[in-house]
Order: sequence, then C-alpha cells, then structure tokens
Amino acid sequence: MTRILILTAGFGEGHNAAARNLAGAIERLAGPGSAPVIDLLEAASPRLTRLFRRFYYAAINGHPRIWRAAYAWTDRCRIPPRHLWLFRAELRALAALLADQRPAAVCCTYPVYAFLLEHLARNAPPVAPWFNIVTDSISIHSMWARPPCAGWFVPNRETADILQEMGVPAAKIHALGFPVPAFFDDHAGDLAPPELADGAAPRVLYMVHSGVRHARSIARRLIEAGEWDITLAVGRDARLRRQLEQWAAGRPRPAQVLGWTDQVPRLLMTHHILVSKAGGATTQEAIAARCPLLVNQIVPGQEEGNYELLRRHNVGAYTPTPDAVISELRLAFANGGAVWHQWRAALSRLARPDASRVIARRLLAPLDPLTASPRPDNRPWKRSVSTSAR
Repeated sequence: MTRILILTAGFGEGHNAAARNLAGAIERLAGPGSAPVIDLLEAASPRLTRLFRRFYYAAINGHPRIWRAAYAWTDRCRIPPRHLWLFRAELRALAALLADQRPAAVCCTYPVYAFLLEHLARNAPPVAPWFNIVTDSISIHSMWARPPCAGWFVPNRETADILQEMGVPAAKIHALGFPVPAFFDDHAGDLAPPELADGAAPRVLYMVHSGVRHARSIARRLIEAGEWDITLAVGRDARLRRQLEQWAAGRPRPAQVLGWTDQVPRLLMTHHILVSKAGGATTQEAIAARCPLLVNQIVPGQEEGNYELLRRHNVGAYTPTPDAVISELRLAFANGGAVWHQWRAALSRLARPDASRVIARRLLAPLDPLTASPRPDNRPWKRSVSTSAR
C-alpha cells in the first residue's frame, strides 16, 4: 500500500482541517489506512504542547497585540533551524514514526515539521520526500518558505506569488487550492441557498466564537433583526447556546441555534452569507461553498492575508462591530441582493471545491520531479519581501 504520512498541529483549526480533508481524499483513492494523520508535537511533548496551545488561544482571543508581537518576532527569528535541540523529543519521535510507517511521502500542514525532516535527511538514512501544505493566504509566516521541500501546495495564485518572492522556486509551488472537505465537490450541483429573486428570505449563518469581541452582541442583534432567517452555531459552549435559545424564543422568522455540528459544509452551501472570523479553514470553506463572508475578527499575522484575499476579489466585508454586521447584511441583500450576487459571482471564480482530490492525485502519482526528495539547503535564507497583509 502506498502510504502518505500527514503531520499536523493543533494551533488553529486550519492545520487540522487541511490534514483531515487531505487524508480523506487520499484514502478515497488509495484505500483505508493510506494517509495516517499525526499531531507530532502533541505525541512527543504533550504537556508542553498543551501549555503553548493555551497561551496561543489566550493571546489571539484576549491579547491580540501580544500575539501580533509574538508572531512578528517568530517571523524574523531563526529558532528553527539554529536551535533544533529544542525539538529533541520531536526529532526522536519523527525518526521512529518514519521507520515504522515507511511512507512514500510526508505532508506537513504545520511549518516546523519541514525543518525536522531536513535535519533527519542530513543525519539519517534517506527520508521520503516532504511537502508543505500552506494553510493561510498571502500573509504567510516565513517558516513556510525557509526549509527545502519537494513542493509547496498553496491555496491560490496570490499566495504562490508571495512564496516565489520569498525565494521558493516557482516550479515547486502548486496553487491547487486548500484541502476542503470532499462534500463541497460532491454536492456542488445539488445544494444552494434559496433564490432571492423568488422572494426567499436571506439565510445568514453566524459561527459564534465566544473569544471574539462583541460575539454575544452580534448574535443578539441578528436575532432581533427580523429580515433574515438565521442559524447560530456555537460549538461546544453549552451556556452560550442556552442563552441564545432564550433570546431566539418567539422570534417571528426562523432562528436555529446549534451546538457542535459536523454539518458545516452543508450549512455553508445552503446559506447566503457567513459571519465569522477569518480563520484559514473557515475562509477557504466559505470560498468553496461560494458563501460570502463577513469577517468579524482577524487574528494578527496569519489571518490578515485571509481577509486580504477576500478584499482583493471584492467579496464580503470586515465587520468588527454589531452595527457593521447589520449594516453590511442590509447592503448585501438590498435591491434583490444585487451586492450579494456580485460577491457570489466573484467566489465562483475563486472556488476550488475539488482541491483535496486534486492534491491527493498529485501526491499519489508515480515518482517524478514533483516528488523528488529535496536536498538540504546550506544557503542562508534571506527574506525578500514583507509577508504582512497589504
């Protein structure tokens, strides 16, 4: 059996979502068990990883200025590869994993793993070719570009251009899309929101993140506004769910409050607009569903480029306050949804709902220049452009 090892990390849902969706596509083509997904940081150093994860979520939700500074510092510094001794446990675990799995290739949805693979390639028997699956757009961290790889899979042409400006060879960059769930491709012809031209009420999906400023206020304003059918997805926050259900009781138009759900792709494809933060997976899934996005939070650094992608293609808007959300919704749906139709048409040109399958096929193809093992790069890496959102 051809086996593709996928390495992920639980710092933001984008890394895990890309890994999970790509694994599903590979297993569709190569059979069950052909794409094991491993969070190597969690497996090798569970307590330290959980500590850093708590800091990460506390920073992005409660202290964005601190996170901005931390992100900028790690973007400039050279912890990997100069200080790989900090990753001794991870290197040992990775070497054992490669020996056990003997993969034909390794895919990294978190950038630090390429440094570890490069180190093993220098100091151990031949390592399978490895690839970076870049999970954000445009404002990507420099760690994605610094270590050598057999190839980089990126969500869009704009991100490919940034990587090339950062010194990555154009021939190794493959703008095939973000690995979204196969559901989008499977149901592209049979799921869509109701036609506004037929007099249907607009349907608004709000993915409520309790750490987002104004989250409850935005939810309440959506419930109080009577123009739209709304769906509020709150994840595992049972207390928030009960509160929103109380507010929604007796609302004249339909208001559905959901807890954790695995139906997000279906919800995106059957609603007219999503209100959410600009996470890598969220943004790309909205694009795949052709569901315009109103962004109510942008995490400094990695998420700035996700919104910039939407801005460049004239899709959605940045709506950090409840007033801004309501105002943009009314603008989008005015005059029979004229603005909304423009946004959806722009997304149709950008969407890649088949990205997981296309990437999986490239990875499973017979060995060719795409899958040639990268050589460790002894040249000092030099940043040629800023990756901050522009």
